[in-house]
Amino acid sequence: MTEQNYQNHSTIHSPKTRSQIVYYISVVCLTFLAIVKMCCAVMASSGRLNALLFVLTGISLLSGYFLFRSFALKAQDRAIRAEENLRHFVLTGKLLDKDLKIAQVIALRFASDEEFVALAENAVKQNLSSADIKKAIKNWKADNHRA
Repeated sequence: MTEQNYQNHSTIHSPKTRSQIVYYISVVCLTFLAIVKMCCAVMASSGRLNALLFVLTGISLLSGYFLFRSFALKAQDRAIRAEENLRHFVLTGKLLDKDLKIAQVIALRFASDEEFVALAENAVKQNLSSADIKKAIKNWKADNHRA
């Protein structure tokens, strides 16, 4: 497996890339299914009500998928915040600053222990974006467990 760093961290089994592909495939498949079912219902003279129900079912399934996926990502973000909070506490004896946004905390998880505390302080003071935090990391710590 390739060593993870700033340039390739989002392409090695990237959850963002995987989820985008799944979303596009889902949209295409459900749209195709809805169109086919609607055409079959209209051609079979079973009426427009059945066709409408098929379309609404497809929309409901797609909406449910996005909703459930967002729940999983929110839970994962909370777990990362807790892990990094514990890591900061172990290193400094204090919890992470409450002003850190979740995107900043997620970016900090790639920092080695040696630079983690300083980067966390700089992120708050300078209001660094997650990309800026990742670019500032010198010793990259891979995170291969994000889904």
